[in-house]
Amino acid sequence: MTSPRITPDMTLLDVVQLSPATEKVFRSHDAQAGECLLCNALFDTVAATAQRYGFDLEILLKDLEQAAKAASDE
Repeated sequence: MTSPRITPDMTLLDVVQLSPATEKVFRSHDAQAGECLLCNALFDTVAATAQRYGFDLEILLKDLEQAAKAASDE
């Protein structure tokens, strides 16, 4: 089964609704962000969140895609 595509213009809420397994990816970035991403950036896009907190967008998207794919393969 193919996992849905996660794009930079999706909000964090959209991503987690699409694949709840991606929550752990966002949680793993909380320390670097210095705050809870799903508490404070839930309605921001993945791209805006990456820019705001200094994350590498391509790596973040790859990590989110991998989490979504792993969950859809179960």
